[in-house]
Amino acid sequence: MSSASIAYPVYGHEDAASLSRAHTDEDVTPGEIAVGVVIGRASEYFDFFVFGIACVLVFPSLLFPFLSHLDGTLAAFAIFAIAFVARPFGTAISMAVQRRWGRGTKLTLALFVLGVCTVGMAFLPGYQSAGTAAIVALAVLRFGQGLALGGSWDGLPSLLAMAAPPERRGWYAMVGQLGAPLGFVLAASLFAYLYGSLSLAEFLAWGWRYPFCVAFAINVVALFARLRLVVGQSYAELLEEKELEPVGVARLMQDEGGNVVLGAFAALASFALFHVVTVFPLSWMSLYSGRSMTGVLGVQIVGALLAVAAVALSGRLADRVGRRNLLGSMAVLIGLFSLATPWLLGGGELGGNVFLLAGFVLLGLSYGQASGTVTANFSARYRYTGAALSTDLAWLIGAAFAPLVALGLSARFGLGAVTLYLLSGVACTLAALRINRVIEQRS
Repeated sequence: MSSASIAYPVYGHEDAASLSRAHTDEDVTPGEIAVGVVIGRASEYFDFFVFGIACVLVFPSLLFPFLSHLDGTLAAFAIFAIAFVARPFGTAISMAVQRRWGRGTKLTLALFVLGVCTVGMAFLPGYQSAGTAAIVALAVLRFGQGLALGGSWDGLPSLLAMAAPPERRGWYAMVGQLGAPLGFVLAASLFAYLYGSLSLAEFLAWGWRYPFCVAFAINVVALFARLRLVVGQSYAELLEEKELEPVGVARLMQDEGGNVVLGAFAALASFALFHVVTVFPLSWMSLYSGRSMTGVLGVQIVGALLAVAAVALSGRLADRVGRRNLLGSMAVLIGLFSLATPWLLGGGELGGNVFLLAGFVLLGLSYGQASGTVTANFSARYRYTGAALSTDLAWLIGAAFAPLVALGLSARFGLGAVTLYLLSGVACTLAALRINRVIEQRS
C-alpha cells in the first residue's frame, strides 16, 4: 500500500462524480460543500483567535490587575485551555443529540451556544467592578465555547475526502484547514486596527469588545451557510451512503480507542506548532521585546496569508509524495525549526519576524494535511465519530496548554523550553506514523 493511502478510504472517480451527477436545485455540489467547509472552519477559528489575542492584550489588565503582567497572562492562558478540555465532552454530547434529533438540530444548537458564549464575553465586567465573579464568568463562557466547538463537527471534510479521486486526496483534505489561517487574518486584522486606532484606555474600556460582537455576527452567517448543506436531502443521503453517522463515544473508545489515540498523536507536531506560532509569540514579544503589538500583529497577518498559500501547496505535495510522507517530513522540519527558536525569538526584531513568517509557512504545510491522518484505520461505522474525537484529543494534548507551557517555562528557564516542547510533538508524530505503518503492513 502506498504512503498516500492512509488518509481516507477512497472509492475512486465514481464517488466524486456521484456528488455532481443528478444535480437538482435542492442538491449540493462539491464546490458548495467546499465553501461550507471553509466558512464553517473560518468562523470557528475566528472565535478562538479573538479569545487568544485578548488573552495577551486585554485579560491580564482587565481581570488580573492584582498579578504581574507575566502571571496575569499565564492566568489568562489557563482559561484559554479550558475550551480544549471541554471539547471532547462537547463531541460526546453532540453525537447523542444528533442520534436523537438530527444533524441540523445538533449544528444549530452548537453554533448558537458558541455565538452566545462569545458575545457574552463582550459584556464581561472587569475585576475592578465584579471581582472574582468576572474571572469565573469568563471561565464558564470559555467552557461553553469548547462544548459548542465539539458539537460543530458536520462531517463535511470527511465527505469531501472520501469522494476525492485517488490522485487528489491531499487537495481535498486541505480544504477545511484553510479556515485556520483565514480566521487568524480576520481576528488579528480587527485587533490590530482597534489597538492601533484607539488609546490604551479606550481599547481596554470598550474597543476590545467589538471583535467578540463581530464573532457572533460571523457565526450567524456560518450557521445559515452550513445548514443549507446539512439539512439537504442529497447531503444526508451521501453521508448515509458513506456510513458517516454518529456512534456513542463510549462504544467507540471500547471498540477502537487505540485508533483514536493513534490519530491524535499522528498530527501532534502540527498541533504543537499551532499556538506556538500564533498566540505564544504575541505574549513573549509583549512581555520581553518592547515591540509595538500592532507591528507584531501585522507581521503575523502576513505570515497567516503565507500559511493560506502553504496549506494549498500541502494539497499538491501530498498528492505527489503521500500524506504520511509529507507529515513525517514536516515533522522533521518542525524539529529543525524548534532548534532555531531560541536564536530567532531572542534575536531582536529581525529574528522575531523570521520566526513568525517561517513558522506560519511550516504550520500551513503541516496543518494542511493534519486532519484525519489515519482515519482509514477506523471501521466504517466509527469513522464519523472517530475523526471528530481524534481531532479533539490532538487539540487537547498538542495545543491546549501550548501558550501556557511555552510562556511559563521559557520565562523561567529560557526559550530552550519551547524547543523541547516542539520536539516532544515531533517525536510523537514520527512514532505514531511509524506505528500506523506497522499496523498497515500486518493487516
